[in-house]
Amino acid sequence: MRQLVTGGAGFIGSHLVEALLKEGHEVRVVDSLITGRRSNLDTFYKDIEFIEGDLANPEIARKAVQGVDCIFHEAAVPSVPRSVETPLLTQHNGEIALLNVLTEAVAAGVRRVVLAASSSAYGDTPTLPKVETMPSSPRSPYAASKLACEGYLSAFAHSYPIDTVSLRYFNVFGLRQDPGSPYSGVIAKFTTVMKKGERPVIYGDGKQTRDFCYIANAVQANLLAMRHHNPLKGGVFNIGYGRQTSLNELVRVLNRLFGTSLEPVYQPSRAGDVRDSLADISKAVGVLGYCPTHDLESGLREFLAQSE
Repeated sequence: MRQLVTGGAGFIGSHLVEALLKEGHEVRVVDSLITGRRSNLDTFYKDIEFIEGDLANPEIARKAVQGVDCIFHEAAVPSVPRSVETPLLTQHNGEIALLNVLTEAVAAGVRRVVLAASSSAYGDTPTLPKVETMPSSPRSPYAASKLACEGYLSAFAHSYPIDTVSLRYFNVFGLRQDPGSPYSGVIAKFTTVMKKGERPVIYGDGKQTRDFCYIANAVQANLLAMRHHNPLKGGVFNIGYGRQTSLNELVRVLNRLFGTSLEPVYQPSRAGDVRDSLADISKAVGVLGYCPTHDLESGLREFLAQSE
């Protein structure tokens, strides 16, 4: 079957494209290349159909969804700090693009849309772990945009003949995450500078925690959501590993893997950043059959080996 990956030239999207090709699917990718990079697709570019364009343009969305079974909607500007700086850009590439995709997907008879949602929707509520039934409390335009997109998926699943599901990612890391971007994930930044013998920068005291999820786990969750036989009806699922790690501990693990003893540089906290994050993944395990294969250290080892 033909599957569509929006934002397929990005970090997570390109891994999904690669996994779908390995399963024998035809794959179409649409990407505006605002944050995605065509080079992420180089090794399998000849095997895909690529559309360069902005999904906030209804004509691009209409062209992208034709003849598609399932849509993996990864397209977004994935950055809390950038959303604080430019909230309208976040909305343009978030809700507006998604509404075009959903509207055209219904008209084209697409079976299911799988959304890259975000754990940032929980905000800074002190209760851990984060459970899907908890109230949402977005602290940034990025988080608010992702939460709004979840709402649209649920509304479309209950209003139109299309099934939808939202996967709330928790700090996904792995190969092809752009370390040069000021908005990139902390692991991409830390590994890049520490590999060169430089001290990593931590915004805050380093005691803040994250549930780091290796890319292979996130890809597995998407494929399970695609294959699920029963309607998911706009359901929301946490996708993490289910263990929290402080940024100070992350530096210690990387020092051990690199054989270094680099101390972090501490700088003031940034607006919109969440203090602690930990996923309760029991719903994804029970409903989707999700079973993460990589913890933080094994994911880091594989990532570093692939980066050499």
